[in-house]
Amino acid sequence: MSTDEKARPLPIPPIGVKISTDLEHRRSGVRARARWTDPVTKKRETRAQVVVDEDAAEEFFTRLQRSAELGVDLTTTLAEYTTQLGDRWKRGLDPTSTVQGYEIGVRLRVLPSIGHIPVTSITTGMIDRTIDGWEDHGYSSSIIKHSVAPLVRILDEAVRDELIDVNPARNRARRSIGKRTSNVLEEAVSPRLLALPNLQTLNTLAGECGQVHQCYSDFVMLLALLSARSSEVAGLRVGDVDWDTGIVTISRQTFPGVGGLVTKQTKGRDIRPVPILQPLRPVLERLTRGREPDERLVVGPRGGVLTTATVRDAVHWDDLVTRIGQPKLKRHGLRHTGATWMADAGIPLHVLQKILGHKSLETTRGYLHPDNRQLLEAAELANAFFDAQTAEAEHEAPSTKPRSRKNDPPAQER
Repeated sequence: MSTDEKARPLPIPPIGVKISTDLEHRRSGVRARARWTDPVTKKRETRAQVVVDEDAAEEFFTRLQRSAELGVDLTTTLAEYTTQLGDRWKRGLDPTSTVQGYEIGVRLRVLPSIGHIPVTSITTGMIDRTIDGWEDHGYSSSIIKHSVAPLVRILDEAVRDELIDVNPARNRARRSIGKRTSNVLEEAVSPRLLALPNLQTLNTLAGECGQVHQCYSDFVMLLALLSARSSEVAGLRVGDVDWDTGIVTISRQTFPGVGGLVTKQTKGRDIRPVPILQPLRPVLERLTRGREPDERLVVGPRGGVLTTATVRDAVHWDDLVTRIGQPKLKRHGLRHTGATWMADAGIPLHVLQKILGHKSLETTRGYLHPDNRQLLEAAELANAFFDAQTAEAEHEAPSTKPRSRKNDPPAQER
């Protein structure tokens, strides 16, 4: 059988066509067969299924008639339905970034896990158990959300097609029951804990990267001291550095996409002004000296675009960060580094929010150093209260020393 024949969906009778049915009793059950003539091709079509008994056969015939009315096979599996939808579930998504991640989630996680199950049989509990399995395999919460989100969109289409009444995948990526403790802790980690401790450590890291090539050292310094994402550093042009104002403007990002490199607006679609910090000045002076405004600010050893993956592979990132005593450091941790240092330097929260491009002030607030002064003052007040109670209790307690009686003779006379 050819691949095309395997991929061909099972036939369903057109609306209004007369269907003839028959049953054949077998040892394994009952073979229910429906036959009709296609009004366009004039070919005789057949659809058969072995079921448990005659009641199940009648249910099969009813479901087949209902499939004809809807125009969608009620027995179709999730994999078959996804193929039939084509690009319909991707409507409204950014084709240069979001779509690619969602397609990967469907291809590598959703369909291998539940693609064989009929759409009408998929339940919320089934999806929960699938997510549990992904968590057990160590997938991060971000990867899981990028797998559940396209499943939600696909099953939304099934609701519109009246295959199902309610989308069982709704809100499953954010469920509280079933989440593993490790994932909850992972999401709760403060961004401050992902940052480098000081400038000396950053210089050590940049120096190690520079042993491979100077561009990798520059890339690391730009990530940290501009508090930028890897794709944003890759998208910087020489003209984005304004020495008159002392500002670097981040307005685009470049990253690998379907069919090659993609250059587009930043994640929040905002133009972000970032001040040139003193440790970064010599790096920017060297990268901009005598160059045209439209040239990429930093490029690879052969003049190509640097990405987080190329830097990782070129410098053997995991071995390098372990060697300098920062084994948990990721490339994105350098963005957290710059943000943490600027917060500690006292940059106002609303200004830091603008530099980082956060939509929510609460996201930016996570970079602030915990202020425990009010808690300590509260403890002092409580301790003073307890000290006063202790002193009062000691004052009111009867003396434990024996009293001398007035008429008692001296000890030597007794």
